[in-house]
Amino acid sequence: MKDEIRAPALFFAPFVSSAMRVEPQWIDYNGHLNMAYYHVLFDRAVDEVFSLVGLTQDYVDSRHASYFAAECHILYKRELTESDLVRVTAQLIAFDEKRLHYYLEMRHASEGWLAATSENLSLHVDMASRKVTPFPADILANLALMKAAHSRMPLPATIGRMIGMPKKTAITVESLNAEREVETRH
Repeated sequence: MKDEIRAPALFFAPFVSSAMRVEPQWIDYNGHLNMAYYHVLFDRAVDEVFSLVGLTQDYVDSRHASYFAAECHILYKRELTESDLVRVTAQLIAFDEKRLHYYLEMRHASEGWLAATSENLSLHVDMASRKVTPFPADILANLALMKAAHSRMPLPATIGRMIGMPKKTAITVESLNAEREVETRH
């Protein structure tokens, strides 16, 4: 039996998705892309990028495992409107035996301006037990190759950003001299 020679996967830094169009039914009463559909576009790009490491529908069917979103932080930077074309770039920030930490940027496909960013944490899950489980060795090897390519890129400035309001501009209940309601737990 011949030894199979397999070329290593090639990963661009950053990964760039195919162009995706903002669909008319995704426009809300404000006349722009509804926030839920930013998630749809980001999710489609995630399917593209992680298919490169072998995380596909075939992987789910044959190995009975997948990856689930655990946390997501989206920053909406500029409105998208009907028929706009976008591309999403992806950068693998970190990974371990069970987790993926990655960063996405959605840009207008022809004009290049930034529409939104998304920082994400996903977990590898056994589909039978629905519990977090380690990636198999071949997937870990592909993730290592992707991470090596992406490690040449600078870390995005918003990684680890927390939601908050600077004190000097925030209006607080205390500043309005109102009485605070006592917190109750049910």
